[in-house]
Amino acid sequence: MYKPLTKNIVSVLVLNKANVLARVVGMFGQRGFNIDSLTVSATNDPTISRITIVFDARATSMQQIITQTEKLEVVKSVTVLTRENGLYRDMLLMKVQARPEDRQAIKNIVDIYRGRIVDLSRNSLIVELTGTPNKINGFIDVMADYNIQEVCRTGITAIEVAENIGEGDRDD
Repeated sequence: MYKPLTKNIVSVLVLNKANVLARVVGMFGQRGFNIDSLTVSATNDPTISRITIVFDARATSMQQIITQTEKLEVVKSVTVLTRENGLYRDMLLMKVQARPEDRQAIKNIVDIYRGRIVDLSRNSLIVELTGTPNKINGFIDVMADYNIQEVCRTGITAIEVAENIGEGDRDD
């Protein structure tokens, strides 16, 4: 029976050593998984790094890749993140053409999305925005009415949340 593909997000804590990222990502590629988003960041322990991987997989394939990732000696833990147990953020930098007559309208949109204008020149401005991937996608859609010159996104970074967390800014 066919099972549809779904987006999966895993947080992998690894030893902070040379070539670890290549080993983890290489394993995904060797097994035919396409990585949609990948971020690597420091943790509070300088010997450990966090790799956040977003990819498509069926449930059976998902368990296989998790098990194989956990077997790598450089991997300390693998956590599958869901909407219920994960907090996700993506950051966007966008350069947009900003004629003087468009600047106020663009600023209003940026303010609604709780972004910041971090650079302004005669012909363009750069916006910084952080939030869920849906928020970032919505902002890009709204800004499509203007001349977007460049877009740069970090990719998803995520962390597991406590079971008793309130909704707070989880969808920001």
